[in-house]
Amino acid sequence: MTGVLLVILQIIVATAITPLLVGVMRQVRARMEGRVGPGPLQPYRDVRKLLAKEPLRAEGSSVLLVAAPLVLLVSSLLVVALVPLVTTATVIAVPNDLFVVVSLLLVGTVAVALLGLDAGTAFGGMGSSRHMMIAALVEPTVLMSVYALSIPIGTSTLSRIVVARGTDIGRVVTPGGLLAVVALVVVVLAETGRLPVDNPSTHLELTMIHESMLLESAGRDLAWLEVGSWLRLTALLGLVVNLALPWGLASDVRPLPVLLAVGALSVKLLVAGALVAAAEVFMAKVRLFKVPELLAGSFVLAFLAVTASYLAG
Repeated sequence: MTGVLLVILQIIVATAITPLLVGVMRQVRARMEGRVGPGPLQPYRDVRKLLAKEPLRAEGSSVLLVAAPLVLLVSSLLVVALVPLVTTATVIAVPNDLFVVVSLLLVGTVAVALLGLDAGTAFGGMGSSRHMMIAALVEPTVLMSVYALSIPIGTSTLSRIVVARGTDIGRVVTPGGLLAVVALVVVVLAETGRLPVDNPSTHLELTMIHESMLLESAGRDLAWLEVGSWLRLTALLGLVVNLALPWGLASDVRPLPVLLAVGALSVKLLVAGALVAAAEVFMAKVRLFKVPELLAGSFVLAFLAVTASYLAG
């Protein structure tokens, strides 16, 4: 029962802080580019506005246009529930195993790709093709990176990995651990559509990937897609910061540890998001045929992390 309560709390906290994370990232980037930009709370207003609108669906579209946003949202909420963000407690019936989390990420990825194909537009098909190409290179890197971190501990359960790294600082600064975290950072940028892989603030047909799959969605459908995508950013970025700084997570329902865990997650997420946004100002989007080279480089880092972990063990 304790695990269930903590997981529910984690979902609520992550859902509440996710729009603020997106708003802070937009604000930091706008300020560094010399613009005023929208306030940090603008994503909350955007979601509220979209939820109040009736969705418009293209003629000839199938049930996928309705189902895909909900599949993305539900899969993202499940990922948020399984990744150790606020707590290391788990629900016994649903272990937060690495392979379960990656499978849920893939479910959301496929749902969005099918959504882009459903309307039959040129932009949607182009975005879906690019999206699946990136996914085929990203998912193995996630597996290899976290597997490298799991080797010294002997388990692929994410909560146990975070707990073990938090109790022994020597595991945090190992060569294998550092290489795995760097590879995960590249993966997070690619999976969430950030620079240098994708530009979330553009609608130019030659450059967009994620946005092109959402062009036929509106109203509540678009709200679910936006929230689902933002939740994936929160889950993956939170996983990286908790693997790099595995302290401040709650293991029981006492008020003080829970409040400290919520505060620690908020600070870590917002600081990491601000750093990502600041780095994007100095980055240019790489050309599409260079993206596989970048992601292949992250896979090589993950493979080296696995090798280093075995040698060190």
